[in-house]
Amino acid sequence: MKRREFFETIGLATVAVGVAGSIPGISCSSKRVTTEKGMNVKFEVKRLNLTHTWTISRNSSNYKDDVFVYLEKDGIIGIGEAAPNIRYNETPESTIEVIKKSIPLFEKCNPWEYVQLSYDIKSLTTAQTAAKAALDIALMDWIGKALNIPLYRLWGLDHTKLPLTSFSIGIDTPEVVKQKTREAAPYKILKVKVGKKNDKELIEAVRSVAPDKLIRVDANEGWKDKEIAIKEIEWLMKNGVEFIEQPMPSEMLEETRWLRDRVEVPIIADEAVKTASDIPKLAEAYDGINIKIMKAGGLQEALRMIWLAKSLNMKIMIGCMIESSVGVSAAAQLSSLIDYADLDGNLLISNDPYEGVKVIDGKLVLSDRPGIGVKEV
Repeated sequence: MKRREFFETIGLATVAVGVAGSIPGISCSSKRVTTEKGMNVKFEVKRLNLTHTWTISRNSSNYKDDVFVYLEKDGIIGIGEAAPNIRYNETPESTIEVIKKSIPLFEKCNPWEYVQLSYDIKSLTTAQTAAKAALDIALMDWIGKALNIPLYRLWGLDHTKLPLTSFSIGIDTPEVVKQKTREAAPYKILKVKVGKKNDKELIEAVRSVAPDKLIRVDANEGWKDKEIAIKEIEWLMKNGVEFIEQPMPSEMLEETRWLRDRVEVPIIADEAVKTASDIPKLAEAYDGINIKIMKAGGLQEALRMIWLAKSLNMKIMIGCMIESSVGVSAAAQLSSLIDYADLDGNLLISNDPYEGVKVIDGKLVLSDRPGIGVKEV
C-alpha cells in the first residue's frame, strides 16, 4: 500500500493529531516550510517475512512485526520504523502505546527544535527505545526532506567513505548454514551467530563453503561461563575470526573484563550497551560497542554515542535488528563515522516495503534522496 493510499484509507490502526481529513501528497523538494507548531502523527504495523528462520542463542522467528511512524507537516511526511525486541521487553503493542503517548508532544512541537525534541522524546518513558527510535527517525527524515538534503549532508559527513557491511548467518543445522553461506556469496564479510552447543559445527560449515572469507562472530550472550567462553574464543581465533560480539551476558562485566585480558581478538559490546550513559563503564571490559538505532532510541542519541565512544578510543559498529530499508537506511546515514557495519536487516527479509541504502560489492551505498533516503517499492 502506498503512503497516500494509507493515509486515505479508513480503519487502519492510526492516530492523527491537529488537522482532520486526508493528508496531502509528499513533496520531498517542498519549500513550503513554516515555523507554525504541530505535526500529525500516524502509525501502522507491517509484518516483515524472513527469508530463512532467524535463530540466535535466545530465540527463533519467521517474521517480525515492525511499527512504522509517519510525521506530517507542510505536506512533508517523515517516516520512521520501530523494531521491537523482546530482549528489552518490547512488543508492537508496547511500542504503539509510546507513540500514542507522544501525540500531545508532537501536537505542540516545533520540528526545527529537533535537538530539544529528541530529549523530550527520550523522556516519554524510561524504556521502549524502539518506539523512541521510530519517532526520532521520522523527525529527522522530515527535517532532511524539508531542507531537501540527505541527513548525512546535514551532519557534514562524507557518503563516499562507507564501510563494507557484514551479512548475518543465523544459527541452524550445518547443511542449512552451508546453504545460507552460498547465498551470501556477494558479501565479503559474514557475521555468524553462535552461542549454542554446536558452535564449532557451524563455523566449520561456513568455512567449508567460504574458506577465506572474513568472519565475525556474535554469541548474543550465549556463553554463561568465562572458562567456556575463553575455550570457544581460542578455537575461533584459530579459524580466522575478526572479533567476538557480546560473548557473555551483559551483566557479567567483570567476567568479560577477565576474558578480554586473555584473548587477542577485540570484544564488542552489543546487549551491554543501549545509550550513551552505558558506554563509560564498558570501556575497561570491551574494545568497542555495537550501536543500534533501535536500542539507542534514535539517530540523535546514536550520534552522541559515536562521539563519546571515539573519545574513549573504542571501536564502533553500527548494527540493526530485523528491519526494513527504513531503519537500515536511517542507520546508514551515520556509517561513514564507524569502524564496522552490520546493516543487513533489510537483506534478511523477503518483502521489504521500501527501497533505500544499497549494498554493492559488499559496500554500503547511500541514496542521494533527502532525509533518510527511502522510497516505497
